[in-house]
Amino acid sequence: MKKIRDGQTIIGMLEGGELAAALGTEITETLAKLKELAGDRPKNKAKGSVTLKINLEVEAGAVTINCDIDSKRPKPQRGSSFYWVVDDGSLSTEHPQQTDMFAGPREARQRESV
Repeated sequence: MKKIRDGQTIIGMLEGGELAAALGTEITETLAKLKELAGDRPKNKAKGSVTLKINLEVEAGAVTINCDIDSKRPKPQRGSSFYWVVDDGSLSTEHPQQTDMFAGPREARQRESV
């Protein structure tokens, strides 16, 4: 009777070896994405994970093994945009309470006499 107790051997045998290949691919793809997100900047981190879940069901002295591979990769950080909201709800690139000094001459306002 051949006994298999080594975890690496067991994982390598599951799904006819396809599970180990899929796990390796998932780890490689996750690492590539994390490297891309972290870039070459010092102290810039990107974190992720790869999880192998092994479900075991024993019945009448035999086991059925079903596996699931899950990975978590951070979403790429997106830039932000800044605009002013004007009274009617539309957006403006100019502060609504400041005048544009490059728009040309403005009409002079007369002071009221006191």
